[in-house]
Amino acid sequence: MQAVKSHILCTRSLEEPVLSKAAAAGVVIDTVSFIETQPVVTEVFKQTVTEVAANPATIVFTSMNAVDAVVSQLEQIPTHWHIYCIGGITKELVKKYFGEQCLMGTGKSAALLAEKISHAAATPEEVVFFCGDQRLDELPQALQAHQIKVREVVSYTTILTPQTIDINYDAVIFFSPSAAHSFFSENTVHTDIPLFAIGKTTAATIRSYVANTVITSEWPGKEHMIDLVIEYFNKR
Repeated sequence: MQAVKSHILCTRSLEEPVLSKAAAAGVVIDTVSFIETQPVVTEVFKQTVTEVAANPATIVFTSMNAVDAVVSQLEQIPTHWHIYCIGGITKELVKKYFGEQCLMGTGKSAALLAEKISHAAATPEEVVFFCGDQRLDELPQALQAHQIKVREVVSYTTILTPQTIDINYDAVIFFSPSAAHSFFSENTVHTDIPLFAIGKTTAATIRSYVANTVITSEWPGKEHMIDLVIEYFNKR
């Protein structure tokens, strides 16, 4: 293990292999979750999932939480779904549960995913978007602009869990706008530290609070983000 180059806060949990990879590069990461997600478990949701599963459908996932919530309500995995999803762990879960044959396309962001759906060889008339209660507008708006109907099914809820941080970290990592809102509701940061964000929307949320340098990873997934962090501090 290299000598410690930086001490960083990540505002969500990370798996041990990811933390070990960073530590081996001299980047020590503390993880503190600033949001919690809870799957929807109502009878109405179960009935909706069962109804959608009974017929061929084009399905959209932009979160691993939505995939988990839907799968937990399925009595049998549908083989006639055409699924579009973002990359990273969401894509891996889709392949794990539904099989690669159901995966029609992926994108590194919701906006790029919407573009792929709207320009598909067989453009769907309607998609079922399993999403969270704080989902962003970009995907539904982009699809509707191409006359594609979007049926939204809220599959999980996001709860902010703000807490005060007393350590002066060398950087902070954010994976969602919700985590940024939660963090900055209780904390400030020194103006000279970099802040890392997944996607442009998360970056824009961070910039609404501070003028710090924001380094954005366009690719979803924890490993891509940690690779970006390691690369940044190795160059210093």
